[in-house]
Amino acid sequence: MAEKKINETPIEKIRNIGIIAHIDAGKTTTTERILYYTGRTYKIGEVHEGAATMDWMEQERERGITITSAATTTFWLNHRINIIDTPGHLDFTAEVERSLRVLDGVVMVLDASEGVQAQTEKVSRQADKYHISRIIFVNKIDKVGADYVNTLKEVRDRLGLPAVAYNIPIGTESDFKGVIDLLTRKALIWNGEELGAKFEAFDVDSCELVDEAHRKMTEELRQELIEKIAETDDELLNDYLEGNEIEIDRLKASMRKAVVALKLVPVLTGTSLRNKGVQPLLDAVVEYLPSPAEVVHTKGINPNTDEEVERHPNINDPFSALAFKVQTDPYVGRLTYFRVYSGKIKSGDTVFNPTKNIKERIGRILLMHANEREEVSELTAGNIGAAVGLKDTVTSETMCDPANPVILETIQFPDPVISLAIEPKSKSDQERLGEGLRKLQEEDPTFKLQTNPDTGQSLISGMGELHLEIMVDRLLREFKVEANVGRPQVAFREAITQPVKNVRGQYIRQSGGRGQYGDVMIDVEPLDRGMGREFVNKIKGGAIPNEFINPIEKGVMEALDSGVLGGYPVQDVRIILVDGSYHDVDSSEIAFKLAGSIATREGVKQAKPVLLEPIMELEVVTPQEFMGDIIGDLSGKRGQIVTTNQRGNAVSIVAQVPLAEMFGYATNLRSMTQGRASFMLVPSHYQIVPTNITEKIVANAA
Repeated sequence: MAEKKINETPIEKIRNIGIIAHIDAGKTTTTERILYYTGRTYKIGEVHEGAATMDWMEQERERGITITSAATTTFWLNHRINIIDTPGHLDFTAEVERSLRVLDGVVMVLDASEGVQAQTEKVSRQADKYHISRIIFVNKIDKVGADYVNTLKEVRDRLGLPAVAYNIPIGTESDFKGVIDLLTRKALIWNGEELGAKFEAFDVDSCELVDEAHRKMTEELRQELIEKIAETDDELLNDYLEGNEIEIDRLKASMRKAVVALKLVPVLTGTSLRNKGVQPLLDAVVEYLPSPAEVVHTKGINPNTDEEVERHPNINDPFSALAFKVQTDPYVGRLTYFRVYSGKIKSGDTVFNPTKNIKERIGRILLMHANEREEVSELTAGNIGAAVGLKDTVTSETMCDPANPVILETIQFPDPVISLAIEPKSKSDQERLGEGLRKLQEEDPTFKLQTNPDTGQSLISGMGELHLEIMVDRLLREFKVEANVGRPQVAFREAITQPVKNVRGQYIRQSGGRGQYGDVMIDVEPLDRGMGREFVNKIKGGAIPNEFINPIEKGVMEALDSGVLGGYPVQDVRIILVDGSYHDVDSSEIAFKLAGSIATREGVKQAKPVLLEPIMELEVVTPQEFMGDIIGDLSGKRGQIVTTNQRGNAVSIVAQVPLAEMFGYATNLRSMTQGRASFMLVPSHYQIVPTNITEKIVANAA
């Protein structure tokens, strides 16, 4: 791929897209076909054979799952498509979150026999958060139990998306032959040769493979599609209501505007594994998903003035970019992936990181194709690449023109829900363990490392058992560290249940000579679940000088980091500083920090603290005969059944279960159902732990 072609692609012909879905819906398989049909690769790598191009990590190929988001660039119909293939497993949700932050559109892949699954809902909500245009690809239409119409209905009902059928299958399961394009009324039939690269288009009325039922369905859904498009365009609506024939080009132009504005979501179908339906999907990506030029202007904050500023997607605006991923590459060292929002950047340029107030020099600029690299001299607005040479810039930080600073909207990541104790097996592993953990933490914002100050024990935290298992495996393979790990621990939290007023905290040491004097009074109030922590300063009349307010806040937050029940962080609480006193000579920052900490701990004790535990949303898909056993087992785990739905020959059970009860559930479920059931866990919310269980947890934490 010539660099000239890359940098001369007009911004209107760039598409930055992600492939997102529930685990096993076929994201990576779909991406492999896209790369093959666009000529980016010359053979198709299969996930089940451990040969997928985008699953380049050893662990991905061994397990047949995507762990890390992989970026690539390809071309279709003279358009440049930057693709990020994301993981489907919830343990790697950070990969989806950071990818969606820098994308303009996504292809959501659904399994035609499973419909909308738990993780589908999660990734759809993530896409909603970033206002991302979507195309839905109903994959595996050749699979037993495939149901296109029911999947379309579920997308509307469960995801709340304005989904419209864009093409429909000719036959399902083993009878699947091709698709019908509703707008053009063309039947696209794949002949099964050359890996599905060739297909023929027939008029619906003259195609022998299309029966009367399919012709009738085509007309009904075509009218529905045209009506939905017309409803988004007043001029088109008038023509439609007057019964005028509307040209296909006008319909497509209006549909494009509607998809970009999130008013419509076209639904296409096919089977990636059988190489059918991918080319129409590529056509739809080019025709309907937005270019960087069509996305609402990027807003940011000028760090010098705190005023809101805009950056426009053209090369004449000052340079601005967002780092969204850091990766340690064994050949080139530290790679920082970034999306250019405005201006352009060249190799050797100096960029400013306003978050850390530092300047860094970009050594080389690379285009990534999974783990392969292609060097370019510059990157312009709308493009995605990776930089070599940035030592301090990490995920979610802005890079910009030093003369025109801006801080772009950051990426919010969920808190870890599970922890493991980890220690090196030998003294020689000690140093490598620290270095390896530091690099992994740099790469993954949901992977945390902390040291217990009392025991000196290192704790690693993440989004699930699989997440931590992969991280420990990477320590061994990439950093050659042998480590012992303990039993998983749940990330409990503490909260308060009632307000308390006028709690005093004093740190006074006056016994001759210069002493220490800090005196504060606070109110403590509970907040709604998920609101976090607040510190409010209501000091009036100079009862405490301004220079001591920040130290008090630091003392408050440090005290909240280790609660009064089991030493777990306190959340959903507001601390209000209402009064206090100081000494002209003896008052100091450390005295007020300690006074703030003492008052907070006392206030939390008085406010009837409770323990909170993470509750997971569990979806189990099982054959009917095991339903009773599974529900009985979940009841024994303090689980609450939310819904049960028939799905073909299987039953979907959705329940809410405490994470503490779910360790080892994969093995448990396998033995209960002879390995025929599958499940997915999604963090839902925090909930108060029953009193009898709180006592056990607190006793173990002591």
